[in-house]
Amino acid sequence: MLSMAKGESSNLNTTTASNSGKTTSADYPLSKKKADTVKSATGKRLDEFTIENVMSGKVGAADCRIAPETLEMQAQIAESVNRDSFARNLRRASELIAVPDARILEIYNSLRPYRSTKAELIAIAEELEIKYKAVVNAQFIREAAELYEKRDRLRKD
Repeated sequence: MLSMAKGESSNLNTTTASNSGKTTSADYPLSKKKADTVKSATGKRLDEFTIENVMSGKVGAADCRIAPETLEMQAQIAESVNRDSFARNLRRASELIAVPDARILEIYNSLRPYRSTKAELIAIAEELEIKYKAVVNAQFIREAAELYEKRDRLRKD
């Protein structure tokens, strides 16, 4: 993966996306090998990110958020070089793109020991799952609620 970070291709599983339908290490870096498919969360293409567009206001801060599809491609690359944990992290991150930053910070603070009751954590999990379709992250919150209960880390009312 270090060689991938430097923009070099890995010899592991270099089947191209066109052969298998998946993005692999042969497609890394995406910015060079699949630039036409890389878009921001607002739909901006990679070639639209120029100093001129930033200075003119055509590209703003909201445009700098990565799209879930791009994170999925990165996850597939990670899997193709046997970085399964990293791939799972990228997929969890892709779920959170839809969640406003302020809400993510509130949830983060709620997950600190003794900050929330079990019911509050379960409500957060339901919100993530129903409102934002963040199923994997919702499951993590539920697991945290169970673990906090076992370890006596929940807020007492």
